[in-house]
Amino acid sequence: MSQDLIAILLFSGMMLMLMTGQRVFGAIGFVGAAAAVFLGWNNGVEIPFTAAMKLMKWYPLLTLPMFIFMGYVLSESRIADDLYKMFHVWMGPVRGGLAIGTIGLMVLISAMNGLSVAGMAIGATIALPELLRRGYDKIMVTGVIQAGSSLGILVPPSVVLVLYAMIARQPVGQLWLAGILPGLMMAGMFILYIYIRCRVQPHLGPVLPEDERREITWAEKLRLLRAGLLPLVIFASMMVPFVKGYTSLVESSAIGAMTAFLAAVLKGRMTREVFENSVRNTLGISCMFMWIILAALGFGAIFDGLGAVNAIESLFTEQLGLGPWMILILMQLSFIIMGTFLDDTAMLVIVAPLYVPLVGALGFDLIWYGVLYTITTQIAYMTPPFGYNLFLMRAMAPPEIGLRDIYVSIIPFVLVMALALSLVMIFPQIALWLPEYVYGK
Repeated sequence: MSQDLIAILLFSGMMLMLMTGQRVFGAIGFVGAAAAVFLGWNNGVEIPFTAAMKLMKWYPLLTLPMFIFMGYVLSESRIADDLYKMFHVWMGPVRGGLAIGTIGLMVLISAMNGLSVAGMAIGATIALPELLRRGYDKIMVTGVIQAGSSLGILVPPSVVLVLYAMIARQPVGQLWLAGILPGLMMAGMFILYIYIRCRVQPHLGPVLPEDERREITWAEKLRLLRAGLLPLVIFASMMVPFVKGYTSLVESSAIGAMTAFLAAVLKGRMTREVFENSVRNTLGISCMFMWIILAALGFGAIFDGLGAVNAIESLFTEQLGLGPWMILILMQLSFIIMGTFLDDTAMLVIVAPLYVPLVGALGFDLIWYGVLYTITTQIAYMTPPFGYNLFLMRAMAPPEIGLRDIYVSIIPFVLVMALALSLVMIFPQIALWLPEYVYGK
């Protein structure tokens, strides 16, 4: 049996296992271990131990529990509620203003957390009931929550970009900076779409009633505005020392986690229950990441041993005769297909070790490609029939929002995201300008 055929069988077997509903790390690890035994490699039994040692030596991986803890502290202590009240008050007089404010909330939550799941949970529990109560169209606001929550994996401190940095051996600071302008651009495009649509169809996003607006004093408005500065303070406390070179990535993540903890303490919201829930959820999410990465490292070692990376490069460039841009587009399409049944972490640790060397060989910038991958993952999250965000929303949404409503709601936002992806592909400096300016490349 040829090595190419073995590689195809490995990848197909892993996908089949995943489609049966098995846990991601179990499916990847089982196929990798079975292949090592089947191939009769003398050192095959050592692969899991080698992967475990490599995982433990990845010092930047310590940032994951720090960022996750920071996000859960801010979520469990209800600080996000203050942020939504701020947007509610300041954006209420604008048509579709609460939906626009929800996008702003998601951007700030992304800057505090780095995970799309947290943004989805906060948006579905805080913003969605209020938007529905105010008479907003249920289909539009369902799409707003899903689209806004996807920003969590692009706006720093993105956990996905940290993992990509470790796999692609690229500087995390540059990847974070590369994600800022595309993330803000995408948020701006969402806001522009909501504003224009609510101007054309005013019934979709009614303004806050005038009598209710009069009840809110300027003192209350300014007090709520100060609440919006908190995530910016936390973000600055992490990013400024890191970008200036005063702290390492791990040290910056610890500063962010400690700042979030102190903010909750000073607001009097760090109760025993909040602390326990934050620690328990952080432990659960961190362990999930670790198991997936461990399994993927073992699987990747088998794939590398078979020379699969060189085989894929040869298939695209020599046998099929495809150009660099066509290969890149096919890669992005494959991410969208896999995103219908895999989460972003699983896709990254499975495919990135294969694609990243190929992207580098084709002459593309790996920092820029990290942003492309992340945006494509965002699109995959919301693509039917099995998009990750679709089922998260179905689990969190009230009964009056059905699965059909959720599917229909994401269509315009997916088109906006596809436009954003195209702009970043056509104009790479959207992603590369800021890291080049800061680091003086």
